[in-house]
Amino acid sequence: MEPQYVSTPFGRRSMTLGMLASQESASKVEPDASVDKWKIFRALCEAKDMVGVSDRALAVLNALLTFYPKNEIAEANGFVVFPSNEQLSLRTHGMAGTTLRRNLAMLVEAGLIIRRDSPNGKRFARRNGEGGLGEAFGFSLAPLLARAGEIEAQAAQVLADKLEWKRLRERLTLCRRDISKLIEIALEEEIAGEWIEMQRHFTLLSASLPRRPSAAEMESLLTDLEAFRELIVKTLELKAKTEKSDANDSQNGRHIHNSNPHPLSELEPSFEPKQGAKPEEEPRPWREPPKSFPLAMVLQACPEIVAYGPGGGIGSWRDLMAAAVIVRSMLGVSPSAYQLACDVMGPENAATVIACILERGGHINSAGGYLRDLTRRAERGEFSLGPMLMALMRANGPAARKTG
Repeated sequence: MEPQYVSTPFGRRSMTLGMLASQESASKVEPDASVDKWKIFRALCEAKDMVGVSDRALAVLNALLTFYPKNEIAEANGFVVFPSNEQLSLRTHGMAGTTLRRNLAMLVEAGLIIRRDSPNGKRFARRNGEGGLGEAFGFSLAPLLARAGEIEAQAAQVLADKLEWKRLRERLTLCRRDISKLIEIALEEEIAGEWIEMQRHFTLLSASLPRRPSAAEMESLLTDLEAFRELIVKTLELKAKTEKSDANDSQNGRHIHNSNPHPLSELEPSFEPKQGAKPEEEPRPWREPPKSFPLAMVLQACPEIVAYGPGGGIGSWRDLMAAAVIVRSMLGVSPSAYQLACDVMGPENAATVIACILERGGHINSAGGYLRDLTRRAERGEFSLGPMLMALMRANGPAARKTG
């Protein structure tokens, strides 16, 4: 099939499928339909990237709309405007002829206007017998009316995306400010912890954001930063709770010593243990298991355990604990060692430790011995899961993926 052509003052142009589609849709406009020309123009300005037109092309369309006699584009008012290139150039503030023609072609190809050419390629209108306008040759604005609903929906989507982008940017700014302040407070008050390392990790996370990030990029970084902020808050809470517990233990010890001036042997007969009998072991002091870290943070730091979850994925703490049981057996950790870790650290933290051991499998000779050692340290209050997670987050976080 040979291509169809339309005649213009600048030669014959091929009729594209997009132009044919625009003419087809414009021919189906309801007779009583109408749209405010400036309202649809503002919507086009918002949706220009989705429609596929430039700012200069919109300037030309704006000039064309000024030649339309009414504010409402409707069949009763006619669809065709017929200004000359000289008139269009004046209303586009002196746009050069070649630039004007290029942007008119862009509007046609985008399906926003249709060329209505006269036999000689000129733009004009004939008068009817009543003195009004009859047949006109120039540019038809009918596609603007035919596509009004589509364009307005695209503009609404663009505005919604802009609001979402702004909201994410604000949340990102606040989260970064919180992290910076928390680390600054920890350093100023000389709170024990790996705050310099945390500050470096925060700098790497922040540097991973492009100059003009997309909403998806900001959402991904926001998830990482919120998990990191949670880690810092939990570390500070743990330090404060430990200091308070130590102070209470010391105060209680002094209170018991001072409130009992008479030893038990002075008040009651003493009972010596039988010869060869073992003295009773002191009961193990009970400690409340530390709170678990966010699941998203654990999975970011330990992605390898995800494959062992139910159905090859992990969507909840229950899934992680089920995966930890499988990995525990695979690593050769005995059920008793894992149960003790669950009792001391809590089941969520014990599963997290198993995930960390799996992630660092090449650096640990005996997973069972390593877990028992961590459990003993946790029982004495000497082990915090935060630094281990932070180190793995640095290794597997977005900054490492970017440089990897």
